[in-house]
Amino acid sequence: MGGCLCGDVRGGMEAVGGGGSGLRGAGQGGANEAVDYYFQTSGLRGLYSPLELSFSASKLKNMDAFSKSDPMLVIYTKKGGRLEEIGRTEVILNSLEPSWITKATINYQFEIVQPLVFRIYDIDTRYHNTPVKMLNLSQQDFLGEACCNLSEPDIESQSSSGHALLGTVTVHAEESDSSRMAVEMTLHCLNLENKDMFSKSDPFLRISRLVETGGAIPICKTEVINDNLNPVWRPITLTSQQFGSKNNPLLVECFDFDSSGNHELIGAFQTTITQLENIYNSKSGANFFSHKGQKKLKGQLFVDKFQEKVQHTFLDYISSGFELNFMVAIDFTASNGDPRAPQSLHYIDPSGRSNSYQQAIIGVGEVLQFYDNDRRFPAWGFGAKTSQGYISHCFNLNATTNDSEVVGVEGIMSEYSTTLYSVTLAGPTLFGPIINKAAEIAGNSLQYGNNKYFVLLIITDGVLTDIQETKDSIVRASDLPLSILIVGVGNADFKQMEILDGDFGRRLESSTGRIATRDIVQFVPMSEVQQGGQISVVQSLLEELPGQFLAYMRSRDIKPRAPPHNNASASSDYPPPPT
Repeated sequence: MGGCLCGDVRGGMEAVGGGGSGLRGAGQGGANEAVDYYFQTSGLRGLYSPLELSFSASKLKNMDAFSKSDPMLVIYTKKGGRLEEIGRTEVILNSLEPSWITKATINYQFEIVQPLVFRIYDIDTRYHNTPVKMLNLSQQDFLGEACCNLSEPDIESQSSSGHALLGTVTVHAEESDSSRMAVEMTLHCLNLENKDMFSKSDPFLRISRLVETGGAIPICKTEVINDNLNPVWRPITLTSQQFGSKNNPLLVECFDFDSSGNHELIGAFQTTITQLENIYNSKSGANFFSHKGQKKLKGQLFVDKFQEKVQHTFLDYISSGFELNFMVAIDFTASNGDPRAPQSLHYIDPSGRSNSYQQAIIGVGEVLQFYDNDRRFPAWGFGAKTSQGYISHCFNLNATTNDSEVVGVEGIMSEYSTTLYSVTLAGPTLFGPIINKAAEIAGNSLQYGNNKYFVLLIITDGVLTDIQETKDSIVRASDLPLSILIVGVGNADFKQMEILDGDFGRRLESSTGRIATRDIVQFVPMSEVQQGGQISVVQSLLEELPGQFLAYMRSRDIKPRAPPHNNASASSDYPPPPT
């Protein structure tokens, strides 16, 4: 596989994971493109944040005549309108205030709504010797039901209570402590072997975690240092979710970059995080070895910095009061077609079938609304002639002049339908004014604190007219607590939009030569994702958002308001360094 994960030379030379550009995640913020690439090529979905759910209840109704109820709790997820059981607690005898020992573990996925249902039963005495998995629930007394979404931030706080039919059930969700420990390192090499004939090698490092099956899962790739046999790379940060324990075997490989992707191995060796710490403390170097450890090489790797730290997760921030504030902008240009015509992208089907704009609003809004306390969302339109008689590229969807907010996803849907028949679709397609408006709101919020992060959803059908102005706006906004989600609807050529998305390390450059400080854009063409069928449009849109959020918070050393709760046998062909 080498170290290049894309055909773009510049993107292939950028760091991947390890604190470099391209941070991605589904909640945990620790996944990266190398890991995603491995899981995707293996037919797997990727990494998630495992949560352990603990349960208690109070004020349950007593269903027994001569004693108290014997409650058991059953946990379900709701998928496609159907309940799927994921676990049962033990039975607590004679208690109306039970605290169950049995936990349930569920993978938290930021990009989808995960409804949970909790049902409590009073277990009949004659079934007390029956394994809980074998209990026929229809033969037990039903005490009540409580529901919540795993997406709701309260579920990750101290406790989250849902009122049952009879009493109250409390759910406490917690990530494992190990997922927060991280190591930051600065690495350099000396005397690397030159693999080029007319210049020096262009080296980069790739670090992989060795697994018991003998395979290697890449977890980090540094940037490429051109024409240098003594390179010093930018600092990398590895999380314990990436490397496992400090004694898990890792494989460090040094390659000479080739734009074809056929990178030539300069040398490699097996190590662990503990051994890398020893290298740092001793100020010594670790020797590289040739292919499969056949020969010790002159080149060595040194660790200039080694620091253990807590890597706060997305849920740490959300659970301590940080918000995601949802904003939406809708394309009302004429290329969408007359809203009254069934072939229009804006056509409102009397049967109730949602058009592409409605699908995007509902899908993204239903997820993000749980992270916005007041659920008041700024909503704009662009590219239409308004009632004022001029074409506007940023007008309030609710037709007021001083307040762009609407209440809830339902409010957005209502104002969208009304606007379709109160404006004249026009053009051209400009993003600059919308992005600047969102950036203004995000920037102004900083004077009131740093616990708000803004997410702008732009839904469009067309090709941009102001591509350079849009780039400039995005580069300026990359310093602000803002992410931009773009959905392309219809069958237009959206290659232009892909330029705005900073995947694979390709950060945007403004007209003045300024480079975006981070990737804040995710673009998804709706028709292509729907045809693929492996992942929903909403998941595609939101999968990078936790990583973008964390990149902003970490770059400014913004920490959650409250601190979080506080020997593998794999083999390698390369010998470990001396300890």
